[in-house]
Amino acid sequence: MGAYITTTIPYVNARPHLGFALELVQADVLSRHRRREEAVRFQAGTDDNSLKNVLAAEAAGVGVQEFVDARAAEFVGLAGPLSLSVDDVIRTSRDPRHRAGVERLWRACAESGDLYRRHYEGLYCVGCEQFYGGSELIDGRCPEHGTVPQQVSEENWFFRLSRYAEKLHALISNGALRIEPAERRNEVLSFIAGGLEDFSVSRSIERARGWGIPVPDDPGQVIYVWWDALGNYITALDYGHDGDDYRRWWAGNGRRVHLVGKGVLRFHAVYWPAMLLSAGLPLPDEILVHGYLTANGRKISKSGGVTVDPVALVQEYGVDAVRWWLLREVPKAGDADFTVERLVARANDELANGLGNLVNRVVSMVHRYRDGVVPECESPGELDEVCREAPGLVGAALDDFDFRRATSAVWRIVDEANRYVNRVRPWELAKADDPRLDAVLAGLVEACRVISQVLEPFLPDAAGRVARQCAGERLPQPSPLFQRLA
Repeated sequence: MGAYITTTIPYVNARPHLGFALELVQADVLSRHRRREEAVRFQAGTDDNSLKNVLAAEAAGVGVQEFVDARAAEFVGLAGPLSLSVDDVIRTSRDPRHRAGVERLWRACAESGDLYRRHYEGLYCVGCEQFYGGSELIDGRCPEHGTVPQQVSEENWFFRLSRYAEKLHALISNGALRIEPAERRNEVLSFIAGGLEDFSVSRSIERARGWGIPVPDDPGQVIYVWWDALGNYITALDYGHDGDDYRRWWAGNGRRVHLVGKGVLRFHAVYWPAMLLSAGLPLPDEILVHGYLTANGRKISKSGGVTVDPVALVQEYGVDAVRWWLLREVPKAGDADFTVERLVARANDELANGLGNLVNRVVSMVHRYRDGVVPECESPGELDEVCREAPGLVGAALDDFDFRRATSAVWRIVDEANRYVNRVRPWELAKADDPRLDAVLAGLVEACRVISQVLEPFLPDAAGRVARQCAGERLPQPSPLFQRLA
């Protein structure tokens, strides 16, 4: 078996922001969690072949490839600061696997009779790289970016999306293609039920500024960036050459899992599965959809000019604080508003005062009362149940794509252990030379060890520090796990 877990590939027209970091961290948690039981490939990448990137390069006064290379490096470079366990990264303008795979996918759909040329006029949003019907606009503006779309008239290649409406509706309705949360599944079903129209899958080479992958056998047209980009999920597996990775991770019997933002749901839950059906290829099993991050009520986005730099946040407050806020604050369904004050409060209250204080107290008491040696005896059992239940609760929550619930299951142990210390008062047992102290200390050390295990997918760095503090028969001297943030 195994799991193939992917993030969307972002445009590199501007520097990465916290909204994309959210998706990366969520994918990392799922990957680390599932690796405990199965093989996992965590795939990420960058979408280099967008007109948005061309326009940004022109505005910056540099060549497109030079601009794209510099920006893409910043996205790829998030892996270090965010402590990501990414297995592979694909860059659509540089990776030789990509063009070969996109061309093979195009030809497969052409052989199915699903590609044809026709003249088209429509309203095009460069920000979305998408045509809109008049009824989809809000006061004549793109619902996503608030900009007035361009009027475009040209001859393009089209894909017969309409042919797959009934099949897609059935696959999503019966759960063969699972979309979470439920409100996003219902949104897609409603969209399909409203009727699917064939969509344009190429652009004139002039409008694309000569940037992108040419349509096979039609060099005057460039493949539409969304067709190009969606293909990355299989081109990264060397689909173009029917590589071993493709046969293992996509054509095999493992799970294929996409993490996406709600703004690109239509592309991933409608266009992409239809393309795969046309090409006779397997579909994804799960599409897990997150909401937006806002900053003081405004959506964080590159095009909207509202941005929060995740690398700067990590440099200022640490990776544990940033990851913890993303995982604790963002709901399964809906958006979350980011402020530094909320990040600091969450880190201080739970990481420093909660977990850090617990581990420090436990290790200090083992040193103070037993010279650092963990007693070899049965724990009193009062923490056993919460420790025993945590892995199952975490797993069930992550299977449900609910990171808040998953982290709450971890935090039950921290809360219960802190309450246990205050209730049992080991320092009074020590003063009275009470023989129960050994069992109490042993139980608390074991609880801290369990915390380090269940915390690892969420905060790998912090979990490692907890594990080292509580490792072995003789514990190291206590040291602060977290610094209080100002």
